[in-house]
Amino acid sequence: MKTVLSTKILTPSQKELFLNSGLGLVEYNALKIEFLDVEIPLNYENYIFTSKNAVKAFLNRTEGTEYSNYKMFCVGEKTKRFLEENGLKVSKVANNSSDLAHFIAENHQNEGFLFVCGNLRREELPQILSENNVQHKEVEVYQTHLNAKQFSRNFDGLLFYSPSGVRSYIQANRIAGESIFCIGETTAAEASKYSNQIIVANKPTVENVLVQAIKEMSLRT
Repeated sequence: MKTVLSTKILTPSQKELFLNSGLGLVEYNALKIEFLDVEIPLNYENYIFTSKNAVKAFLNRTEGTEYSNYKMFCVGEKTKRFLEENGLKVSKVANNSSDLAHFIAENHQNEGFLFVCGNLRREELPQILSENNVQHKEVEVYQTHLNAKQFSRNFDGLLFYSPSGVRSYIQANRIAGESIFCIGETTAAEASKYSNQIIVANKPTVENVLVQAIKEMSLRT
């Protein structure tokens, strides 16, 4: 049986995609998240999130706040959905941080923003905002730690969801002839340092990574 390794623990609904695929699945969390005890300023009208973990931290640290006057700008449909499920108004969602930053620079240049982020946040968004003189401040609300784990077996496919997930796996393992499935181009760029057998998801979602892996691996059985 061909087997793939997921570098994050999947939800029950995501695992169901594998039930009838004829493929084996091994999963672990390549990353550990540590939420920080920090104060989040609430005197901004606009807030930026590029991850669901940043939203979780924001909600935990601002519990009891009336959010109706705040506008949220985010990356990814799942982050958008999570914000809306918790009663926050999303003004703009983009596929990546660069697109979001350019949108803000073009449409909200004279407004102030608070970027709620983690320690491994990418440079593009604050850099683009600074280059366009958009007033913004960052608050780091969580830290991502690599959770290295060595595997004594080989896999037919590896599923990666972030550049840091790739780095975590590489700390204790090597990539040989496996097919690599990545959630987006930045993750693929990191994986390309170790392999040229990379397939990027059509949409930046975990489900699409799984579908791509099942489709590709099934063709090889």
